[in-house]
Amino acid sequence: MDSVTSHPQRRPFSIKLWPPSQNTRQMLVERMTNNLSDPTIFTRKYGSLSREEATKNAQQIEETAFALANQHYEKEPDGDGSSAVQLYAKECSQLILDILKKGPSTEDKEVLKPKDVFSPDETFFDISKGQRAFIKAEEAEELLRPLKEPGNCYNKICFSNRSFGTDAALVAAPILSSLKGQLKEVDLSDFVAGRPEEEALEVMKIFSAALEGSVLKSLNLSHNALGEKGVRAFGELLKSQTSLEALYLMNDGISEEAARAVCELVPSTDLLTVLHFHNNMTGDEGAIAISEVVKRSPLLEDFRCSSTRVGSDGGIALSEALGTCTYLRKLDLRDNMFGLEAGIALSKALSFHANLTEVYLSYLNLEDKGAIAIADALKSTAPLLEVLDIAGNDITAEAAPALAACVAAKQHLTKLNLAENELKDDGAIQISKALEESHDKLKEVDVSSNSLRRVGARTLAQSVVHKPDLKLLNVDGNFISDEGIDELKDIFKKFSDKLAPLDENDPDGGDDDDQESGDGSEGSEEELESKLEKLDVKEEK
Repeated sequence: MDSVTSHPQRRPFSIKLWPPSQNTRQMLVERMTNNLSDPTIFTRKYGSLSREEATKNAQQIEETAFALANQHYEKEPDGDGSSAVQLYAKECSQLILDILKKGPSTEDKEVLKPKDVFSPDETFFDISKGQRAFIKAEEAEELLRPLKEPGNCYNKICFSNRSFGTDAALVAAPILSSLKGQLKEVDLSDFVAGRPEEEALEVMKIFSAALEGSVLKSLNLSHNALGEKGVRAFGELLKSQTSLEALYLMNDGISEEAARAVCELVPSTDLLTVLHFHNNMTGDEGAIAISEVVKRSPLLEDFRCSSTRVGSDGGIALSEALGTCTYLRKLDLRDNMFGLEAGIALSKALSFHANLTEVYLSYLNLEDKGAIAIADALKSTAPLLEVLDIAGNDITAEAAPALAACVAAKQHLTKLNLAENELKDDGAIQISKALEESHDKLKEVDVSSNSLRRVGARTLAQSVVHKPDLKLLNVDGNFISDEGIDELKDIFKKFSDKLAPLDENDPDGGDDDDQESGDGSEGSEEELESKLEKLDVKEEK
């Protein structure tokens, strides 16, 4: 590609990250709605909202955060907007937490007991609600008092959001040890925040020794920056868990060495159905170690290994291991660097997975050959597939026939994400034809940023507009003419809320020269998206 300097006739440009487009804002609202309503570490802490209430709150959060960030930007209009984006994301994150801490509205929740009233029949003990804080020994005594009540029925505990030091851990240890025979689910995620490494490791060892020998079904050690030292600090607990069904190790700084420690310490249970390993720095060698855990888990139903820096070798190892997990229902491998060879290996594994309902394979560098192999495999299996996400894989119209044949066979499909590929009109038309018949459960189709023009966008719109459950068609970020935009709006005139905004569409773009050299606007939006894409709900220390 020629550099900008080789085209002196082109005007220089500067990248502006603010303000975000309407489409970007709407996507953020949807993401926050999920954060408020779907099962996450934070909804487990505070309780989730209904979808309706979550949507309402997410819209209010976004509007408040946008106004604040925009006010900030206007004070420094010559900047690139990066500080406004950071403020926007941070404010959204904090407001999500504030809403969750308040809990559902009165009509949307069960009446809660006062904090100091405990029923002997309660099974879930949760100290995560309330303000994030360090716990001292005296407070630990008071907080954990209900666990000492004779005859209590607590079998699930959550200590997340409260930072235990050594003194508080020593208070908790004998109490937890006394409950070994009844505990089934333990959530120790984010429970040593802000502690020096030496103290945090000591706390982990104290909890590990106290819980060693308990017969747990679920163990969550996420968000603790474990690394290898942390994994080994929990060694006694991990090695004793021969009946574990769910293990969560997300955002734990799991390196290659730490992954090997996990492989060494997690026993072969034959019962593990959920393994979540999101947002670590595992790499290929670490993935090879984790693949050994997968091989020992033939009943695995839900496997997440997204954003873990896994390349081709690790991807092949994971794929081959997944081939033994014939009960798999949900697979999430997003945001890794698999490439073609790992994609082919994955396609072979998928052919054994008749129970799959959700498949997330975006941003894996699959390209056409990898996408075709996966589409061919899924076409012949997974009859109840509901979600197919294969965005951002450099897929062109060459792979469209295979994708279309796969989509046509999936009558239970609710969400299809093909965004950020290069299908162009030819590919989009083939996908449209596949969606024409039935597909009455379809809720969302995303073919944004695929170099579509008027014909491809119109054909897609006509194929899905009358689907009874449709919530969203996204064809933004393409090269649809003004006439084409008018056609889309006319097709959706009775369902305008189901057509995503078209703020990023470029009606004058798309010729070969522009695509090769660009004018900077697409890069600007992509950079903004990358800053907001992984919006994490974080609590200030």
